[in-house]
Order: sequence, then structure tokens, then C-alpha cells
Amino acid sequence: MTNVLTDEELAFLNSMFDLARAGETARLAEAIDAGIPVNLTNSAGDSLLILASYRDHPDTVRMLLERGADTGRVNDRGQTALGAAVFRRSERTAGLLLDAGADPALGPRSALDVARHFDLPEMLALLGTRSAPVGTGGRTA
Repeated sequence: MTNVLTDEELAFLNSMFDLARAGETARLAEAIDAGIPVNLTNSAGDSLLILASYRDHPDTVRMLLERGADTGRVNDRGQTALGAAVFRRSERTAGLLLDAGADPALGPRSALDVARHFDLPEMLALLGTRSAPVGTGGRTA
């Protein structure tokens, strides 16, 4: 049996993505604490974390990470939350994601690829100094 969502339920879930885009941390936290999945993903594969990272809302990113958001989600365009933070040149958001274990090399359009493509030496340096050694699977000792 398939559960079909009503138009109202779909509209409510879609509003969660708007909260992530707008950096409405408290309202989004309340919804997640009430049961909305922290890894809710839209039809383009964007998670709440990817959207908050792309819009450079570090407080929202921190809250999502504290509630278990997956830094390894890759959207339908091959982008990650870390790649979005790098594109936005947000050292604070990128640092939060790296501290949470985000992999700079993950995805077809990885954070490293973004930094190289857009010639962002400061972001490359951040990624390089915070990356796990090759062969550790993203884990540090």
C-alpha cells in the first residue's frame, strides 16, 4: 500500500525547504523536532542541508548537523552541501560541514572541483587543510 500525501501535506513539506533557504533556524528546528525528517529531500535531490548551505545560513546548517543531517547527500546535479558552501565562499559554513565529516571529494561536482573550477584558492586551502588523508574513507585518526 502506498501512502499518498494530500495537497496540504505536500505544501507543508515544501515550506520546509523555504525555511532552509531563508535561514529560519528556529522554525525549521521546531518542525524537525516534531518529526519532519532532517534529511528531507526535494524533487531535485536537494536536502535541507544543501539548501541552507547554498544560501549561506551557518546557524541553520549547524542546527541541521546537530540533528543528524547527512553531509554525504548528493543532489541530482551532483552537488553537495560542502560544494554549495565552497561556491558561496563561506568559510564558516564550509568549516561546520568539514567538522561534521563532509568529504571534499564527494560527488561528480565535488567541493574540490568547485574550488578549482571557480579559482577559489582560499577555499582550496581550507579544504586541503581540513581533508582526511587519502585512503581513510573520510575518517581521520
